[in-house]
Amino acid sequence: MPTRRGRLQTFWCGHSTVCYMDYRQVEPGREYVARLEHGRDWRGQIEDFAADEDIDAAFFVGLGAVQDARLMYYDQDDQVYEPIEFDEHFEVIPAVGNVSWLDGERFAHTHVALGRADGSTVSGHLDAATTFAGELWVREFDTHLERHHDETTDLDLWEL
Repeated sequence: MPTRRGRLQTFWCGHSTVCYMDYRQVEPGREYVARLEHGRDWRGQIEDFAADEDIDAAFFVGLGAVQDARLMYYDQDDQVYEPIEFDEHFEVIPAVGNVSWLDGERFAHTHVALGRADGSTVSGHLDAATTFAGELWVREFDTHLERHHDETTDLDLWEL
């Protein structure tokens, strides 16, 4: 499917009043519901599932609980990820993300909000977490998405 560029009129482009957003129309593929396995890594299970089902691109939403978590915060000024470790139990409220390719492997880009017993939350980019219980909805896209280095942000973003 050809890449198209959309034109957005916006004031926060930084260099111009006209900015461009890359986008591609995708067709929906298969849909799945899954239960994550107790004691295994949350994100790793999504990546393994995508490999087992030959999924090259997808969106997912998950709910459940984890026994610990390592989140990553991206410092936009220094352009580095800062790890934040938690050794406590959390409710996953929710985890959302997408599956695409990064460095020759499937990558589950996952953001998560985690609830504590007192009702407070922590959130960020999920690097790892030990699953206590989890349920997942996955919607595949009938396309191949791959991440490549973006010079502006120093992040690995979809190349559309």
